[in-house]
Amino acid sequence: MDSDRLEQTLVLIKPDALKNSVTGFILSQLSEFHTGSRFAAAKIVNVNRLLAEEHYAEHRGKAFYEALLDYIMGKVHYPQDRWKRRVIAIVYLGPDVLKTVRTMAGPTNPHKAREERPGCIRALGTVVPILDAQGKHIDDRMDNLVHASANHEDAEREIKLWFIPHDIPPLMRAYPTETCDTHYYYKQGRLYETYEPSSVFLLGPGDVVWKSDLDILRSYRSDNPAPSGLNKVVAKYLINRFPED
Repeated sequence: MDSDRLEQTLVLIKPDALKNSVTGFILSQLSEFHTGSRFAAAKIVNVNRLLAEEHYAEHRGKAFYEALLDYIMGKVHYPQDRWKRRVIAIVYLGPDVLKTVRTMAGPTNPHKAREERPGCIRALGTVVPILDAQGKHIDDRMDNLVHASANHEDAEREIKLWFIPHDIPPLMRAYPTETCDTHYYYKQGRLYETYEPSSVFLLGPGDVVWKSDLDILRSYRSDNPAPSGLNKVVAKYLINRFPED
């Protein structure tokens, strides 16, 4: 891929968009005809808590954090039908695609989107008040239909969080990859190179992975953990492996 000319961004079509049947409209807005950009990868994801926490790590500790996790995990819009809880994750590729998709999505707050950009995607969303146990309004949740990466750094972090290299055609991969040379298993926050009872298989020799992921895993092998942490690597390998509670 000509990384000097093309950009990538992560787009998430969120549970409220699916529940309100605006998926077709959003996909049509993202078409190559409208944007000059193209789909590089797509998958349907049952969002587990670990993935949700890593995606919204910057909001950890804020009043709306738990409500935000429930929202992206589909618990808000599908409280009973667990099998319907899903997000459509897309890697989108093209010249100036970050700006193009952010403009198309519109302001984060749907109320502001309707005032400033009435034709944008998020103008179809809504703002939901968050109440504490006593019924006091403590913050708001933005049900804004889509997520789009804000900048190059966020795009790389988010794409690597939601996708492994095998999800993306080789000529459309924007970030360095490397071939794994050992086995990795995960159990309760710990990494192993041999199988432990009830551990989960992550990687094996010959698997192509993001180089930055292998750097993190190798740092745990050497007892010198990378500051970026293990969870953001593990989260993607648990996608669709187990049903979310």
